[in-house]
Amino acid sequence: EVEKIRIKIASLGLTESRITADETIQQLFVECRLNNFLAEETPLSLPKPTGSQRIHYNYSTVINVDKEDNHEKREYLKSILLKPDLPADSLKFTVVSDPPEDEQDLECEDIGFAYVSLKEIFQKQRDIIEQDIDVFDSQDASAIIGKLTVTVEALNALRSVHEECKND
Repeated sequence: EVEKIRIKIASLGLTESRITADETIQQLFVECRLNNFLAEETPLSLPKPTGSQRIHYNYSTVINVDKEDNHEKREYLKSILLKPDLPADSLKFTVVSDPPEDEQDLECEDIGFAYVSLKEIFQKQRDIIEQDIDVFDSQDASAIIGKLTVTVEALNALRSVHEECKND
């Protein structure tokens, strides 16, 4: 079995915040990043949800972390398990505002960040399945602007990497 981490970005809901009030923010997409190896984004940007609505991306991607072809990613996963103080042990999800087509002079803007700790998945021995994670305001890290529903299946890959650590 090829070892992999599966990531699914299911849906996004926003709470009342500067984001919901900001009329220049209309279309949103989500990027997922693992350290410097991987940056994937939802192929669609969807209209900003209002009220208690959610927007549904249902976007899935897979990171292969097998020994043969993905040595560097594996070493990174090892470092997460072996170095307790490594800050970058998380998958980072960024909610990005995609400027409307008639406003192409506007830049894509990061409006919020959400994190899933791979180390925590390993410590708890539990994948994250369709779980709501907090999205923090990019301008105020203490403010929560919404919830992102994600799945991160990494436990088998992490167990395998951990076995390898023990045998090194």
